[in-house]
Amino acid sequence: MRTIAKKTFVMLLVVAFVTTAFASNSFAQVVMQDDEITTENMVADALLVRPLGIVAVILGVGLFVISLPFSALGKNVKEAGEKLVMAPARFTFTRPLGEF
Repeated sequence: MRTIAKKTFVMLLVVAFVTTAFASNSFAQVVMQDDEITTENMVADALLVRPLGIVAVILGVGLFVISLPFSALGKNVKEAGEKLVMAPARFTFTRPLGEF
């Protein structure tokens, strides 16, 4: 009697795992992104995100200066400058207002 219960339990587990793998596709949804720049996005960008971007640029410059000797030894000064200074500067100063 016990072996029948074990076999039934194992079979139910196998069926549950197999159906779960196939069922997850049925819950997938297409997410539509609204590309319209709203006033709220512009205000949030101007009051919150841009000042934080300026802080990120300042911190990036500081970290770049601190890491410069190590970057020079590793011969990756250009990559360090790109990631620590230029990427935050581009995000802060060159993208359109309200576009994240």
